[in-house]
Amino acid sequence: MKTTPKALIALAFMMTALSGPNAFAQAGGGMPAKDMWPDIHRDVFQSRDLAVDSGGIIMDAPDRAEDAALTPITLTVPAKFADNAKSVTLVIDQNPSPIAFAIEFGPAAGKGDRMISTRVRVDAYTDIHAVMETTDGKLHMVKKFVKAAGGCSAPALKDMDSIMAEIGKMKVTATAAGSESTLAEGHLMIKHPQYSGLQTNQATGYWIPFKYITDMEVKRGSEVIFKLTGGISISEDPNIRFSYAPGNPDDVLEVTATDTDKRVMKGASISKGS
Repeated sequence: MKTTPKALIALAFMMTALSGPNAFAQAGGGMPAKDMWPDIHRDVFQSRDLAVDSGGIIMDAPDRAEDAALTPITLTVPAKFADNAKSVTLVIDQNPSPIAFAIEFGPAAGKGDRMISTRVRVDAYTDIHAVMETTDGKLHMVKKFVKAAGGCSAPALKDMDSIMAEIGKMKVTATAAGSESTLAEGHLMIKHPQYSGLQTNQATGYWIPFKYITDMEVKRGSEVIFKLTGGISISEDPNIRFSYAPGNPDDVLEVTATDTDKRVMKGASISKGS
């Protein structure tokens, strides 16, 4: 059974709804009351076999997050697996909606060590799983236990008027490949509150409705580098670094993102040929 990134995110929200209010009550920190991974493995990955610590996917994350709302995560698919890498899914087991994001690689993702780095919210002490699927349907998995609490309900960093005035602004930059790498590096920053639905307005005390980026496509020229399907766990003002295959000197990086309000946001790097 094939599972698309959109289906993974939908499943995550369904699992949250079915788990009831206790799921939210457990999100305040400390040791988790229940190991969520068996249910996630069954419902999201259909209990398929996993190659654990095979080297197909490498994850760098802190043992203890300095800021639970801005926890850095870097995922790497080594070059020997990259040719057959189809997708990567990041699962934060104890988050109210555990699927942080799912990425599908495109033809411009490149053949060297593929890398993507961003910041996520962590709501309770948790295992974080990264699952990479290859084109032949095999799953490679690695996990890391991270100590953090309260990331999904942490207040927004700015007042709502400032947030809405800047929402959708984007900066995209491209860096040439280094002498020891066949891949270039891109960096994108998007102004967006990524409201989780678990935060309150500090001025009024009312709950803030969820508002977050659901889809993102990153292209080099006309070729796709990756498509991302996101949930509530990507931090406010998403900041993403990624590797990609260099193209023609005048190729630009183009980013298109859509959020839960159907707002379409676009950005592009500056052409080296301009």
